Amino acid sequence: QKNAFQLRAPASTTKILTAILAIESGHLEDVVTVSETAASVGEASLHLKANDQLLLKELVFGALIKSGNDACVAIAEHLSPSEAEFVGLMNLKARLLGAYDTTFYNSNGLPHPYHLTTAYDLALITRYALQNPVFRKIVATKSYKMNWITPRKSLLIKNTNRLLWSFPEITGVKTGTTIQAGKCLVASAQYGSQQIIAVVLNSFDRYGDAQKLLEYGIKTKEIQSYAKW
Repeated sequence: QKNAFQLRAPASTTKILTAILAIESGHLEDVVTVSETAASVGEASLHLKANDQLLLKELVFGALIKSGNDACVAIAEHLSPSEAEFVGLMNLKARLLGAYDTTFYNSNGLPHPYHLTTAYDLALITRYALQNPVFRKIVATKSYKMNWITPRKSLLIKNTNRLLWSFPEITGVKTGTTIQAGKCLVASAQYGSQQIIAVVLNSFDRYGDAQKLLEYGIKTKEIQSYAKW
């Protein structure tokens, strides 16, 4: 572990927590109507429009696979009165999981000066999320055809995690990139009965660094976390 407890911006790896809360809500078949607020969210997005309607499940796929920032806000607003209140639930969940150094200010990881976590905390959150079979299935999916209810259309999305195509042992999880956070990656691999999680934050070579951590984790049987200063 290197700088495992250093506070860092997590970028879109934030979406791991957003997604597991959505999955655990038990409302994946709910119809979600996209608000003007969600539709206006920029950066990586699914180009959702106000009044679009999709199942909550589709938005979770869009958040984890395509890294849709707009999808996260739509999820948050559907499950809570506001995104801010949903973020309160995210922070509570983080505390319950022992991620005591994590404080989130939004559902998607877009830059905020105090939206911070540690590589260690992200490993704890991810280890918990991977216990859920629905979450495991989504983050291992290379491509997925998202379907809208209104308007009737579909969109083929491709996973942003390139490691899924590189090694058969890779099972997920989530990329993230902002100027503040740098290039980030939470990756998981399955070697027999052993699951390994690697967390890389602010890396010049997130895929190479994650691969090294996963290989080291096989030998030591530990969760690996790495944050480059």
